[in-house]
Parts: sequence; C-alpha cells; structure tokens
Amino acid sequence: MSARALMFQGTGSGVGKSVLVAGLARALVRRGLAVRPFKPQNMSNNAAVTADGGEIGRAQALQAQACFVAPSVDMNPVLLKPQSETGAQIIVQGRVVGSARARAFQEMKPALLPRVLESFARLRAAADIVLVEGAGSAAEINLRQHDIANMGFARAADLPVVLIGDIDRGGVIAALVGTQSVLDPADARLVQGFIVNRMRGDPSLFDEGMQAIARHTGWPALGLVPYLPALAALPAEDAAEPAEFAGASRPGATLRIAVPLLPWIANFDDLDPLSAEPDVDLRFVRPGTPLPRATDLVILPGSKATIADLAALRAEGWDIDIAAHVRAGGRVLGICGGYQMLGRRITDPDGVEGPPQTVAGLGLLEVETVLTAAKSLARVRGRLAAANARLEGYEMHVGLTAGPATTRPMALLDDGRTDGALSPDGRVAGTYLHALFAAETARTAFLAAHGAIPAAPPHAAAIAAALDALAAHIETHVDIDRLLRLAR
Repeated sequence: MSARALMFQGTGSGVGKSVLVAGLARALVRRGLAVRPFKPQNMSNNAAVTADGGEIGRAQALQAQACFVAPSVDMNPVLLKPQSETGAQIIVQGRVVGSARARAFQEMKPALLPRVLESFARLRAAADIVLVEGAGSAAEINLRQHDIANMGFARAADLPVVLIGDIDRGGVIAALVGTQSVLDPADARLVQGFIVNRMRGDPSLFDEGMQAIARHTGWPALGLVPYLPALAALPAEDAAEPAEFAGASRPGATLRIAVPLLPWIANFDDLDPLSAEPDVDLRFVRPGTPLPRATDLVILPGSKATIADLAALRAEGWDIDIAAHVRAGGRVLGICGGYQMLGRRITDPDGVEGPPQTVAGLGLLEVETVLTAAKSLARVRGRLAAANARLEGYEMHVGLTAGPATTRPMALLDDGRTDGALSPDGRVAGTYLHALFAAETARTAFLAAHGAIPAAPPHAAAIAAALDALAAHIETHVDIDRLLRLAR
C-alpha cells in the first residue's frame, strides 16, 4: 500500500516552504512515522551529494536529515543550477543531462514528468507519509501548461495541497486570496487549507487576518507560525542574503574573514560553521564595496560559473584588493570554483560554461584548470595535510586542476588521492572540498592555524537542535492532526 502524501506550495519563493517541511518532517518522525521529503523540481546552486554519487538540492538534504534518513536522488529528481540570467544546468535523478535556456526547459518538462513520478513512487513505497514541497509560486499561471513543480505535479499525483504565505514580507492576505483568484478551478479544489508563516509580534493581532483569508478563499486556516530565531542555525536553501558589510559585527574577534559576494556563488553554506564561531567575524562583501583592509583571510567560495564570476571579481576591482592583501601578508582560501580562480589560467575548450575560451586566473597558485563536461561527485574522508586533522566533505565540480602547487596538497584523502594546493609560504590555499569546516577536527585545526579559538557547538549538533526546536514550534502552532487527516 502506498504511503500517504501531502503537498506544500507557496504564494512565492522564499516564503519558508523548505523549512516548514523540514520541521513538520521532524515532528512526524517524533510521532513514530517513517517520513520522506520530496521536491519534484528545484532551482538552486546550493546542492548536496548523495551516498550514490548524485546531487540534489541542499534543502532536500536537510529535510532528509530531519527524517533521520540518508538523502536520495529521488528526493529531488529535477534540479536546475543557474549558470546565467536565462540558462541553467539540468540534473535529473542526480545526474547532469545538459543545459538549457529557460524557454527550452519549459518544452522539456513533459518528458521529465515520468521520471519525477517514478522517483515519487519509490519514496512512497518506503514511507508512511511523503511531504512534497512545491517550487516558487503556485500562482505562476504563465508556466502552468507544462508545470511539474506545483499544481501540475499535484494534479498528476492526485495530491491535496496546503498553501503557505509569508506575513513577514507583507501583503499576505492579498497573496493568498490572489493566488486562489488566478488558479484554475480544478487546481484550486486541490487546496485544502493555508498556513501563514513568520509572524512577528503578538499573533492575536492577525486573528482577523486569518479569518479574512478563510472567508475570501473558503480554505481553512491550519496554522499561524511565529518567527523562530533558532532557524538561523539552518543552512540557506538557495539565496545568499548576507548583511551589508559595515564595520565589525564582532569587534573582539581574532579572525576577520571577507567573502566577495559574486553573482553565481554556490554552496555558500560551506561557510556557516565558521560564521557561527564567536571568535570569527565573517562578512560577505557586496558589489560596489572594496574588500576591507582590516581582513585576515579572504575566502573565494564555490561558483556555478567560474569564468563569469572571475570576470565579475575583476570588474569590481577585487582582484587588485586581493593582490594587495597578499602582499601585506594576508591569507586567501579558494573553495572549488574559488580554487580554480586562484590559478594561472582557466581553459574551457568545450564551452562548458559558455564560448570556448582561456582566461587568466589571479596567479596566486601555480596551477591551471581545464574545465571538462564530466562532473566529479563524491563524498570523501581524509585529513588536512598540515595539521593531520580528520576531515570529511564532498566534491562537486567540473574541471581538472594540475600544476606544481598540487605537490603541496591541502588535504590527503583516504582513497589515496590528494586534494588542493598551497603556495610555498602556505598563505594561499585552494581546495575542491565542500563542507570542509563542518568537521569539528578540521575546523578546530583551521582556526588554530589562524590564531582563533574555537568555541561554537558542533555544527551537526547545532543543526539537529534547530530542527528539534522547529518541530516543537510547529507542533504548537500548526494543526498537525488535521494535516495528517488531509494527507492521502
């Protein structure tokens, strides 16, 4: 017998669907149910590697963690990774199948729906209930014809839908009522209720608002969820939203880190464990702002379009700032695409990221990178070469990097390979490893090498605590019993 299922759609992107599904999943697991998360289609440059060497959206990996199960490619069968304003890399059931511009992808969707339903069926066979998350807005009627992410999937799988609105961004009454007004009547009939998320202040002040939404839509109110500060410990899903760099947020911090905010930044949650450290002041530097002189370490994070991001870095003059930083004795770390930028040159002979070309790198490491269509996807274990500290993480990149600096690797892997490179003085380093700082021993050794004192709780424990707090929060503010009755 197939598991029950319930779909959560939103009035727009960023209304908190992913987090609410994660919290509900943890709450249902605590009730003794076998739960699986599912998102038919996701768009994000924050991704995670599964045990079988595929990749899915970071949010679904977090939801799997909430369910106490290993992430699977079936949890996010279609993943789009933007490479430009109008195009994206397309990943189906964990594997890259090509790239397409937005309009061309719309025409591909009908052929992808069977794969999506196949993954969904496998999850239902292994669970008591599957929590399905939509993408973007349920009201995108301009994309409805070939939709596989929201109402198109709900209709194909015959799923009841709960609609989520975000009061924190304003206009939530209009957003929910307006969504109903534009939905096809057959789609609207699938909606079984609504949840309003991120209420700040006195919840009773919105009692009349909840009643007004129910009156105008005919949908029952299933919960008003107050804003929960503990969620800051969870990784962001797909959008970098750092605060402006304006003075030190931690004046007494030993280690000051600057991260240039590049257009195609990817897997920036790599930096979450560092930013949680009280002895670290980590700031994203927005375009139009020079890298601050009072910086000990510059980190160039991952990128979905390395050559384009390198051009953007130069356009901002950050290459000049980084060169001056290094001349003054500062340190630089490049992760994945950032590592590739640090080398002498990057060559894209097959046009993986655009027209075939060769561009000069920053020249801070004696390495060169050749971009290749084949993608390296693997979970790895090993140790930091300089400190002999244990690490684990994952590789997710295109390209082969080689050169004299790789004889001074940053990491020694258990499978016999080496990773990354160091400059002769050790002040410039590059690595392909994501999630490097999530490992306590590796982060402790890294901080010690930079004169900082580790004091944050273990990263995994902090995320687990946030999920538990979220589950308790949802138990209090959402009618979970009714949600279970609605699932079918």
